[in-house]
Amino acid sequence: MTAQAVQTSSLYLGIDTGGTYTDAVLWSEATGIVAKAKSLTTRYDLAEGISGAVDAVLAEAAIEPGVIKLVSMSTTLATNALVEGQGGRVALVMIGFGEDDLSRNGLAGALGSDPVIFCPGGHDVHGNAGDLSLEALEAALPTLAETVTGVAVAAYFAVRNPEHEIAARALIRERTRLPVTCSHELTSKLGGPRRALTTLLNARLISMIDRLVDATEGFLHKRGIAAPLMVVRGDGALITAEFARARPIETILSGPAASLVGARHMTGLDNAVVSDIGGTTTDIAVLDGGRLRLDPDGATVGGMRTMVEAVAMRTFGLGGDSEVALKDHSLVTTIVLGPRRLVPLSLAAVKHSEIIAKSLNRQLLSPTVSRLDGRFAMRTGVPERLASGLSGTEARLYAELSPEPAPLDRLLGSTSQIATLNRLVARGLAHIIGFTPSDAAHALGRQDNWNAEAARLGAELLARRRNGQGQTVARNGDAFCEIVLAAVTRRSAETMIETVFAEDGLEGEASVADALVQRAIDKRGGMARLSIALDRPVIGLGASAHLHYANLSALVGNGCEIARDADVANALGAVVGQVRMSAEARVSQPEIGLFRVNAGEKLDDFETEEEAMAAAEAHIREMAALLAQRAGTDQARIEIARDIKVATIEGERSFVEAFVVATATGRPRVAS
Repeated sequence: MTAQAVQTSSLYLGIDTGGTYTDAVLWSEATGIVAKAKSLTTRYDLAEGISGAVDAVLAEAAIEPGVIKLVSMSTTLATNALVEGQGGRVALVMIGFGEDDLSRNGLAGALGSDPVIFCPGGHDVHGNAGDLSLEALEAALPTLAETVTGVAVAAYFAVRNPEHEIAARALIRERTRLPVTCSHELTSKLGGPRRALTTLLNARLISMIDRLVDATEGFLHKRGIAAPLMVVRGDGALITAEFARARPIETILSGPAASLVGARHMTGLDNAVVSDIGGTTTDIAVLDGGRLRLDPDGATVGGMRTMVEAVAMRTFGLGGDSEVALKDHSLVTTIVLGPRRLVPLSLAAVKHSEIIAKSLNRQLLSPTVSRLDGRFAMRTGVPERLASGLSGTEARLYAELSPEPAPLDRLLGSTSQIATLNRLVARGLAHIIGFTPSDAAHALGRQDNWNAEAARLGAELLARRRNGQGQTVARNGDAFCEIVLAAVTRRSAETMIETVFAEDGLEGEASVADALVQRAIDKRGGMARLSIALDRPVIGLGASAHLHYANLSALVGNGCEIARDADVANALGAVVGQVRMSAEARVSQPEIGLFRVNAGEKLDDFETEEEAMAAAEAHIREMAALLAQRAGTDQARIEIARDIKVATIEGERSFVEAFVVATATGRPRVAS
């Protein structure tokens, strides 16, 4: 595409913030990807990493920012926050629930020390109201206004009648400026405590997503990019940034969902196992009939099961930055990969080459071999206030750390301090630097992003370690690197087979560990010949997919397709997706001759089933269209699905209940 053609073509900007890199792509409906770029993710300020990637892609394409008509991003911010227990301090208002309900579905653990207010009220299964009293909430509001960042409201059977949640929301907004999330706004599913959990987590994320959206919109404004900003939802659909501000919980698993959308767009495959290997994790999901499989029970993040519809994804602690260790006391050399992420030696040496090289060379000249060889620690750079609450031993070790790497063989005076350092890492206060698969690739010249010399020195140090038989684990550094890279490919095959076993209803991890399956993967001979194969090809994604999946096909018994732009599949998926919103109505029969329609905040009674069904369909069609418009599309296509449950009693049809779902889909609106 010529520069002049680029300037006159409508371009879309896709952004993905991953654990290691932030990716950006410029995409045109006419010609595909025009330019792509990467920048290291700045975890303390995501906008900095975004600006680095976007500025680079604009420079590569040499375009005027005004040509960009749409910006869309996928983000790991919400997912990481829930996994790491971060987010604002919020209050939970429980209407019609008792204290015993906090013990269900992990609600008490998620709440922690945040305040909870119980109020009488709620409804029954048909939407009939109990007596509501908001006195406890009214009394607590003056304190809450000064001590929390948001409020979550969950009422008993609010999905059947949300009027008590609406009343509480109105009171909170009247007396405070706090953002309020009501459970009926997020889901129509039953299950009060899990609905309350989902609402609590959403309220906790609002201030965080607000900051990300503000920072991104501020950056786009400075660059003169006057285009709508969209965000990828956990099911792969797009929503406006404003919609994401109100419902940030829906952005969990945003990045993995975007990668699936990008994978299908790049390859055209409808049935595949999609494996995205990044710096920290490998995310694996299944494409079936061209559709993303969604988790029917709701997304699980940080051990908490939510009611958020998101892609059914299995995540493994395997990536380019995974810790490389040796299995203790093993008679043969056995590589252990991850699940912890380390800062690669080659990456740390980009800024600290002299410190890293000096220590590695010193350790190589030493006649003794230590488990701490090739390892360093440094501060992460987070604000000092986050280091509050450290124990005495933790505080002393933390005080010895600085923004520059310190070799562990000099830093740690005893083996007990290893556990202390690990606790600092878990708190996000310290980084451990060490040998990773990325280092192996740099040492062998198969990657050239960072400092290859530091990687080679680290490989030589590990190669001279000894196994249980007293033999060195490899004849030299290059041989050790080959062993590491082969282990990544082998482990990748296991994760894919484990995923499909789980899809088939088997215990995935236990099945893969079985000796017969291991023998089949390795193609080891014997009197009984065993083989194993996936029923569909693999789509390999990620910047290092070309490297780690090159020899994968022989292990999984099917092809592996790696698209030319597999390294930016997430960013591409962020910009080629569609807006998709659903609305649901329930028609029940609380008594003979009375048909009740419950749809969103609407509750109506009718005398006949036909009237009720027609009213339900008309209302949710309107709801879905309005939701889709709010989510970012002006040209939604609406489909209606009905699920009517009846019983036959003495040969007569008897209505039980019905669910009517309207789904609106369309491409996002673009700048005119």
